[in-house]
Amino acid sequence: MSAVEFTVDGGVAIITINRPEAKNAVNAEVAKGVAAAVDEINSRDDIRLAILTGAGGTFCAGMDLKAFVQGEVVSIEGRGFAGLTEAPPRKPLIAAIEGYALAGGCELALSCDLIVASEGSKFGVPEVKRGLVAAAGGLMRLPRQIPYRIAMELALTGDMVPAATLQGYGLINRVVPNGQALEEALKLARIIAENGPLAVAVSRQIINDQQEWSASEMWEKQKAYIAPVFTSKDAREGAVAFAEKRKPVWTGK
Repeated sequence: MSAVEFTVDGGVAIITINRPEAKNAVNAEVAKGVAAAVDEINSRDDIRLAILTGAGGTFCAGMDLKAFVQGEVVSIEGRGFAGLTEAPPRKPLIAAIEGYALAGGCELALSCDLIVASEGSKFGVPEVKRGLVAAAGGLMRLPRQIPYRIAMELALTGDMVPAATLQGYGLINRVVPNGQALEEALKLARIIAENGPLAVAVSRQIINDQQEWSASEMWEKQKAYIAPVFTSKDAREGAVAFAEKRKPVWTGK
């Protein structure tokens, strides 16, 4: 049984961490498997976006401490924890979360572009309870994705927080009944997959990169991103398809 399963259906890739007996805690095999999946997503034109989830009713409980004690490396140089936190796919990534997303598991979720979570799921960065620090991006991404003081409370208390609470702070896109996170994530993914791939990629890139732009430079910066989109074959195809009242046939060019 592989520690990471990878499937593709209708342009949507699904990465499943498959260690339910260990609450999908990350060991070296998981890190290598996720990194390989990211490489495939980036290299294949038929994959439009991806979903990251966990098997057995839980997302990920973070680093496998037993594996860590035994000397296993759960981060990959240049890619980060689980082969993903420092270098997510260049295409949209949706987290589909059941059960627990804790420590490194929460940081994996924060690395995704969108989050769909079940009602019973819980999130947290409990490292401080073990005398550790959330080092896989959580302390940097949380205050960019939720209010500062809420991020500070999560980081300093290490307490778990239910999905509904975090949805109220804007961290989670959709909260669904238990057992339906992956199904809902697939619905969201298929909506995105219907859109122009070049337009989706550039829209995502602008939202991610604009955090570093000043007010005086942001319009010029954006021009460089959007110019190739407006002169693309897909832009013309979108206009023609609208006029002809048919679905566009995208090429990504």
